[in-house]
Amino acid sequence: MAHKAGFVNIIGNPNVGKSTLMNAFVGERLSIITSKAQTTRHRILGIVNGEDFQVVLSDTPGIIKPAYELQSSMMDFVKSAFEDADILIYMVEIGEKELKDEAFFNKIIHSKIPVLLLLNKIDKSSQEQLEEQMQLWKEKVPNAELYPISALENFNVKEVFNRILDLLPESPAFYPKDALTDKPERFFVNETIREKILLHYDKEIPYAVEIETEEFIEDDNIIRIKAVIMVERDTQKGIIIGHKGAALKRVGVEARADLEKFFGKQIHIEMFVKVNKNWRNNTYQLRRFGYNNN
Repeated sequence: MAHKAGFVNIIGNPNVGKSTLMNAFVGERLSIITSKAQTTRHRILGIVNGEDFQVVLSDTPGIIKPAYELQSSMMDFVKSAFEDADILIYMVEIGEKELKDEAFFNKIIHSKIPVLLLLNKIDKSSQEQLEEQMQLWKEKVPNAELYPISALENFNVKEVFNRILDLLPESPAFYPKDALTDKPERFFVNETIREKILLHYDKEIPYAVEIETEEFIEDDNIIRIKAVIMVERDTQKGIIIGHKGAALKRVGVEARADLEKFFGKQIHIEMFVKVNKNWRNNTYQLRRFGYNNN
């Protein structure tokens, strides 16, 4: 059989389950999954390899109207998802009626490439609601193939993946066959720490934070990590650290446990908090953190 390979790009509103779906496909927790909106900031490539196929998945930030420079950069990642896709997955959840950006929606309904519309979180709906929603999306996106799924419960995920394999073009592999992602180790350290901050801090704190891994030293049995948590203001620094350092310690303990599972080695992690004023609106800083492609 000929080898197939292609790019499958997942788009949709914030918090509809894009990261959960991609992790179900890839089998590793590559994307941050929390109930707060706007947790995915980069296009993450997850790679699923088989003997005669390679599926390259990108998980895009949820579509929003940009409020500051960081969000504009995040939307640039979404735009690029339209440009290199062989297959587009448009993901919605039960109860949803529209995409938040009209221009993106027009791109989907006029897409020249196959579109799979996945109606997610059906485990939270009645049969009647499901039928209504299936009808609604059939009318709204007539060019798409519709699949009701539950990414969290793994319902219909295999069927969607098999359909992706059917639609993939014939092509040699784009990445080495043992690759799981195109991201470096430090990226996953940063994302793991950021996930814990998203889980444990409220209001603006999680969105004012960026993580930079300054050291990643791997020995046979242990990985030593030094990471800096950037915030925008001194008050945020105090909140991140917490009373007698307790809040920061909790982030470190939980991040270490996840990273030990991810890397399969003992982890020693040191974290520091630094104020980096107004970094979300600073083009130079955003480029340094990998947000601006151009």
